[in-house]
Amino acid sequence: MYSNQPPLPAQKELLKRAERTLKLEAEAIISLIPRLGEPFCEAVEMVRNLTGRLVITGMGKSGAIGRKLVATFASTGTPAFFMHAAEGLHGDLGMICPEDIVLAISYSGETEEVKSLLRPLRRIGPELIAMTGNPQSILGQSARVVLDISVDREAGPLALAPTASSTATLALGDALAMTVVDQRDFAPEDFARFHPGGTLGKQLLLEVQDLMHSGDDIPLVEQSATMKEALFEMTEKRLGITAITNSKGKLIGCLTDGDLRRILETSEAFFNNRLTDVMTPDPLTIARDRGAAEALQLMEKNEITVLFIVDQQHRPTGVLHMHDLFREGIT
Repeated sequence: MYSNQPPLPAQKELLKRAERTLKLEAEAIISLIPRLGEPFCEAVEMVRNLTGRLVITGMGKSGAIGRKLVATFASTGTPAFFMHAAEGLHGDLGMICPEDIVLAISYSGETEEVKSLLRPLRRIGPELIAMTGNPQSILGQSARVVLDISVDREAGPLALAPTASSTATLALGDALAMTVVDQRDFAPEDFARFHPGGTLGKQLLLEVQDLMHSGDDIPLVEQSATMKEALFEMTEKRLGITAITNSKGKLIGCLTDGDLRRILETSEAFFNNRLTDVMTPDPLTIARDRGAAEALQLMEKNEITVLFIVDQQHRPTGVLHMHDLFREGIT
């Protein structure tokens, strides 16, 4: 539980250590800004005009950062995959094509496995972008573009474990990905195509027809039905509403739970009412191919919880309840 009490002396030392780490890593990121220049712009253009895939490779912590960057690029429209540098030396180089771009990450620029990839990569033919803290390294000298990720010091107590440098690598990789996205005019709809299972994907991709009740699940009675029959239909279908159609099957009204309460308050002979006298006429409808988020907006605007879906002859083909939308995370 959180406490309003001031931290104990021992806790102060812990918090001081954490604060120092955060500051060093923040400073490492900020220090990258003056180095953004022509090489970064060239890297953006290379990735933007990529006709193959972006292949990211590295070892250790650099490899871990590379895997995260692959996820970022792939989810924002750049085909990308991660190739472990050591595995590349034992067959995975076969995944790389001449039209690809390889983004190799090595802070020292002298990682043995990464260096060993350089000669076979030249034979295959992809362009090479290096992210390294040592532009004069073998990796840096072999690349078409070098992105400098050097930091003044690591954040760990011995200044040895990759901390500030890995944070800087991640941040610069994200900056590259986001700049490419900006240059491509990547829209929310594009993002949703690659995130169909996420909340945004559902809101942008799910259509009314994906969620509506159809067929025998539609609560439906003809205008000649009795109040008792309409009540049974509402109870059986459990949506708090029933559609009312004319003799040709055209939607002319609906009967809701609210209508029932109003009838009970104003009519002594409840079951003697004709449906056409007590129904809500001309209920709102929506096309089956409209977005689920649009359906929710229409419901909220008109303070209703149900929409009917009709065909070109205005015959009910489906019904959508607000609960169906909420259940799918449409908000």
